[in-house]
Amino acid sequence: MLNQILEKLHYDVVSKPVDFSVGDTVKVHYKIKEGQKERIQVYEGIVIAIQNQGSGKTFTVRRVSFDVGVERIFPLYAPTVARVEKIRSSKVRRSKLYYLRDKSGKDSRLKEIVRKPVKDPLFAKAQAYKASKPAPAPVAAPAADAATPA
Repeated sequence: MLNQILEKLHYDVVSKPVDFSVGDTVKVHYKIKEGQKERIQVYEGIVIAIQNQGSGKTFTVRRVSFDVGVERIFPLYAPTVARVEKIRSSKVRRSKLYYLRDKSGKDSRLKEIVRKPVKDPLFAKAQAYKASKPAPAPVAAPAADAATPA
């Protein structure tokens, strides 16, 4: 019973399909708030892991910046992640590419492949659930009584 309720809550959060996988090079456009201003910064790297499932799904992106490996974990459905753009796909035989942490230079390259787009089953279920859910009734504003003094 509780599992079905949680599943429906996950469907409300899922807003975009996952069109990348481990081994893909991606550009993550995420929002940064500095004082009153909000801007979008781009983080490009290789997806080395995808964790969890449902609305709590996160992915780890690794890049090398000035000879230092930098990894960042992004929540997939967070409002701070504006979009994830796939640059290229690579051939991998593991679900976690933590071994890339020990590699450097040409040794850390992955073979590029052309991968067909895969449909995200969670996104498809969420779309079906949102379509079947009735639209909320509009809330009418309370009428102002003429007898009541202002």
